[in-house]
Amino acid sequence: MNKPEAIKDISVFAPETLLDPFDYYRAIHDAGITIEHLPEMNTYVVYSYDLCNEANGKPEVFSNDFSVLMGREEDEEINAILAEGWPDEPTLLTADAPVHTRNRKLVNLAFSAPRVNAIEDTMRAKSIKLIEAMAANTDQGKGECEFVEDFAIPLPVFMIAGQIGLDNDPKQVKKWSDAAVDRFSQMVDHERKKECVRSLVEYQHFMKGKIDDRRANGGNDLLTDLVEARIEGETPLTDPEIMSIMQQFMVAGNETTTSTLAGGLLQLIRNPDQMAKAKAAAGGRDPKLIGNLVEEALRFETPTAGMWRIVKEDTELGGQKIPAGAVVQLRYAAANRDPKKFENPDAFDIERKNARAHQAFGKGPHMCVGNMLSRKEMLVAFDELLERLDNFEVADEDGIKVLPNILLRGVIRLPVTFTKAA
Repeated sequence: MNKPEAIKDISVFAPETLLDPFDYYRAIHDAGITIEHLPEMNTYVVYSYDLCNEANGKPEVFSNDFSVLMGREEDEEINAILAEGWPDEPTLLTADAPVHTRNRKLVNLAFSAPRVNAIEDTMRAKSIKLIEAMAANTDQGKGECEFVEDFAIPLPVFMIAGQIGLDNDPKQVKKWSDAAVDRFSQMVDHERKKECVRSLVEYQHFMKGKIDDRRANGGNDLLTDLVEARIEGETPLTDPEIMSIMQQFMVAGNETTTSTLAGGLLQLIRNPDQMAKAKAAAGGRDPKLIGNLVEEALRFETPTAGMWRIVKEDTELGGQKIPAGAVVQLRYAAANRDPKKFENPDAFDIERKNARAHQAFGKGPHMCVGNMLSRKEMLVAFDELLERLDNFEVADEDGIKVLPNILLRGVIRLPVTFTKAA
């Protein structure tokens, strides 16, 4: 099916589309296009909710072993830097069964509901501390802050830093996480790629010391759980596997949560009727509605906008023939705006009945293992923010910035004003 005239010469991966893709998705859906072939990239982009689901249900055909696309370089300089560290092992995100199955079994023990619930009090205390710091900077009752820097970054970074033994230096976690994101983005120059792999090696050496310490002395954090994870018949995780998994947790544990917190607050500001409903529910008055706000923010913002797959054999998806060796991108952000699944998909509606059906965390065996932690952080954050602060407004429309990235998309700067709640 041909693309509509309005987007005929526009690429889904063009920088301007990555920044604001929603008109493009709307045109694609209106035209009934479910898959777009980009021959110059040997890539098929899947926009349909149902077809993303179908592909995720066939990992033996649509492989997650896409490490070659995620920064493994045929470059002597970069390989020389990488040689100073440990092998960049494929694990959860970039592994298929049986490696993925083994990793997932061991990691599930560490990322259980009891562990997430056990740190809820810490989440709430940190949220309140950050809010109080924001509210302290008020002039005649009105406060102003850069929400991403002052709240949306420090909360999830603090939480994941504490779980990997870096609670004394959460800024270092953010630095390593940003480098990992840039390396995967395919949108940075060679010098930045070298910086990113130097960052990876630095992280690996730090993590090796922490792994050795937990193995010798134990601890009470996610890293300890991974070091000690055992399932009958499964060998323990190796040091490079633990390094790889913890790096993924660093990124997933802060980037996606940060983006959804910022994007969610922006949509509440843009939709005063939804803000009023959310504020009425905050402070523990209606946790179910605040939970649904989190789900709708995840659907609407979809911080992991897309994810790669490698086709292992000649196949067909939605009537489209796809050859072995081709690259597929499951465009979750478009799937979450598919009108066949979500009524009036471009409306932000915190009472949406099927909001939780979104694919922001993926689906199937590779669904984000940290989704419970992220959901809990956002529920606590919105619950406290909307109870303690009032009258949110955008302070500077031109100051809003979005991250341009093939895989991730999110608000990275959001200047707001507010007042203390009465």
